Amino acid sequence: MTGKQAIIGAIQRGLKRGPLPADQRQMLQSRMAAHPRHIVPQRGQLEPEARVALFTHYVEREFGTVTRLADMAAVPEAIALYLAQQNLAPALVASPHPVLQAIPFDRTPMLSVRFGTSGAEDAVGLQHGFAGIAETGTLMLPSGPTHPVLNNLLPDHAIVLLHAANIVASYEDAFDLLRLEGEISRNVMLVTGPSRSADIEQTLELGAHGPRRLHVLIIDGES
Repeated sequence: MTGKQAIIGAIQRGLKRGPLPADQRQMLQSRMAAHPRHIVPQRGQLEPEARVALFTHYVEREFGTVTRLADMAAVPEAIALYLAQQNLAPALVASPHPVLQAIPFDRTPMLSVRFGTSGAEDAVGLQHGFAGIAETGTLMLPSGPTHPVLNNLLPDHAIVLLHAANIVASYEDAFDLLRLEGEISRNVMLVTGPSRSADIEQTLELGAHGPRRLHVLIIDGES
């Protein structure tokens, strides 16, 4: 018996219910396979350029910042400029994603880049954004060998590289993209702006549960 079967069995015993009847099981399986949608907001249903503009608007509204770049070749200089503007050392840890590993960092020798998993000493992290969701300015960051979860949480400054072509209208569209990749990751983070909380005396505190700053690099070109 697998762990999943043991958990489901315990729930069934607690509910004093056995396995679902065949007709209910078929209905459930059909629903899971079809992924039916409920009401989807009209707000993000735009042409690609307008979706990028709406996504940018909401990222900035939620205390994030955005830089739009023509291609991947412009990334190293853009990162170096951002770090200088934030008065940060020219060093960062990058997730070991093929898209990030292909960035020509050798053209900016003063920028130190380490590929791997973030540690407590890493102030800045570079991540690959799987998708952007225009209706709320949200980033989808799935976990996996090339997307370490710690890289989403530990660095005080999060830089996310996102291709404009991967900015979709709604959450439903983003999960459709994820399903096309195969099995959905064990952990899928949906990030809207830097981490913040106002739980204590209604005072906004940035960096409460993760990065204090979020900077998104939107890439227009394919390479």
